Amino acid sequence: QVQLVESGGGLVQPGGSLRLSCAASGSIFSFNYMGWGRQAPGNERELVAVITSSGTTNYADSVKGRFTISRDNAKKTVDLQMNSLKPEDTAVYYCHLRQTGSNYWGQGTQVTVSS
Repeated sequence: QVQLVESGGGLVQPGGSLRLSCAASGSIFSFNYMGWGRQAPGNERELVAVITSSGTTNYADSVKGRFTISRDNAKKTVDLQMNSLKPEDTAVYYCHLRQTGSNYWGQGTQVTVSS
């Protein structure tokens, strides 16, 4: 069983920054992918940033150059630093973990970008 708990969402003005954090617990294997997805009202959930256990990262074009994903394997955490936020970044953000062919999601944290 895997549990993912996010924190750090909130309200921020356009151009501002937020940092999301996710703590994983349970049966976490040494090789996995961790990441962040988001879902805005009326849209499907999309992965915006992924990082492998060796540190390789990948970003959606919509966030490239503005978001940075990082992880601490010892602490089993993954963070998402979001800079230059735009109103279209408003969504519920979900922590994601993929290992041994299974996908796990956290409960989500709301990020609202508005003046």
